[in-house]
Amino acid sequence: LVSIALYFGQSMMFNLQTADNYEASVEADQAIEGAARYVSAILTNLQQQVQSQGTNMPGILMLPGVIQAYTSQSGQTPFTQTYQSQEVPVGNAHFWLIGRDTGGTSNVNSGVPVFALVDEASKLNLNTATLDMLEALPFMTPDLAASILNWRNPATTITTGGAELEYGMLNPPYRCKNAPFETIDELKLVIGATTDILYGADINLNGILDANENNQNTVQTGANLDGGLNAGILNYVPVYSREPNTQIDGTPRVNIAARGQAGLQTALQNALGADRASQITQRIGRNATFTSVLQFYTGSGMTADEFAKVADALTVSADPYVQGLVNVNTASATVLACLPGIGVNNAQSLVTYRQTHPDQLATVAWVAQALGNDGAIQAGPYITAKSYQFTADVAAVGHHGRGYRRTLFVFDTSSGTPQIIYRRDSNQLTRALGAARQNWQLTGNM
Repeated sequence: LVSIALYFGQSMMFNLQTADNYEASVEADQAIEGAARYVSAILTNLQQQVQSQGTNMPGILMLPGVIQAYTSQSGQTPFTQTYQSQEVPVGNAHFWLIGRDTGGTSNVNSGVPVFALVDEASKLNLNTATLDMLEALPFMTPDLAASILNWRNPATTITTGGAELEYGMLNPPYRCKNAPFETIDELKLVIGATTDILYGADINLNGILDANENNQNTVQTGANLDGGLNAGILNYVPVYSREPNTQIDGTPRVNIAARGQAGLQTALQNALGADRASQITQRIGRNATFTSVLQFYTGSGMTADEFAKVADALTVSADPYVQGLVNVNTASATVLACLPGIGVNNAQSLVTYRQTHPDQLATVAWVAQALGNDGAIQAGPYITAKSYQFTADVAAVGHHGRGYRRTLFVFDTSSGTPQIIYRRDSNQLTRALGAARQNWQLTGNM
C-alpha cells in the first residue's frame, strides 16, 4: 500500500509539473502574440507621426550607444529608447526582442545579446544584390553566389558556375525556381548552401556566441569576422526590403534618370526658391542624367541642408517600389563592405563617421562627406537613408522562466499601415536569451 501510495503521489507530481509547464508555454505563446501587437503599435504610431507632421517632423534614429536627432522623413527607424525590448511583462510571462549590433559597439563574446527591432534595410537583399556583392558576404563561395543568381533569375539567364539543372539529380529531385526569393528559408534549397555558410558559429541566430557554440569551426579572417563572431550569411540577407517610390504625401517623384528631368525645376523651386533652382539646373545642365540621387547631389553644388529639402522628391526609378536598397544609417560594416565604392577598406570608417556625426543622417548626403564624391557615386545606386521593413525576433517565457517560445515576424510599413508579411516559428533553435538569462527557470527572476 505504501509503494502504491508513493507511486501514485509521484505520478500526480509529474502530472502537476506537466500541467504547470503547459501553462507556462501557453503564457509564452500569448506573450508572443502580445509582442506582435506591441510592435505593430510602435510602428503605427511612428507612421502616423510622419504622415501628420510631414518632413519637418523632428525625428530620431538610434545606432548603438549614440542618440541621433535629425529632420525626419517617411521611412524613419524607431528610436530604441522609445520602446521596451527586453523582459517586457505580459501577465506572468515576459518577452524579448532579439536584435543585432550594427555599430560594432558590443562584445559578441559577452553572452549578452542586443535587444531591439532589426531593420531589414540594414542587410543585403537576396533578390537585388549583384554577384560581386554576394561574393563579399562572410563565408560565401563563388559557386553559391552564382547559384543564388540562377535560383532567382529566369532560366534563360544563367550565371556560370552556379547550379541550374543539378537540382534534378538530387534525391528527391526538384527544379531550380527561376523566380525571386519569397522567403529567406528558400536559401536552404539552393545547392551549396551548407549549415556552416548559412549559420557560421551563430547556430541559434541571436548575434552572440553562446556556451554551446564554437567560434573556431571556421577560419577567422577580416572578411568573415563580425565583431569577433563568425556569423553566417543568414544574419545579413533579407528578401523584403523595399521603399515606396513616392513622396511623403503620396505624389510621384521626379525621375532624374530620364533626360530633360521633367518636373525637376518645379521641385527645386518649391524647395529652394526660383533663383537657387536656376543656379542648380544651370550647374548640372538641363539634359543631364543620373544613376542615383546621391550622384545628383554631388554634381548640384547644393549644401546637405538644401538637399534634405528636395531629396524625397527625386528618384532614378519608374517602378512603384524601389527594391533592395541598403540603409547606410543602420547597416553593419559587414554589409557595407559588400557595396561598390565602400568595400572592406571603407566600411568601418563609414560606421564611425555616422556615429560621430549624428546630425547629418537625414539623407545619404553624408556618404559623400565620408567617402568623397567618387566613392559616393559608385555606392549611390545601392543605398538609402530610409527603412520600411522591420524584423521582430521575439523570444518569450512563461512564469518561472518556463515554456520558452520564439517566433520571428517581419513588419512592412511601406503602405502606411504596418502589416505582418512573414511569420516563422523558431522554437527549434536553442534558447537565445544569453547566458545571464539561462537560469531563469531556476531562479524565477533576472
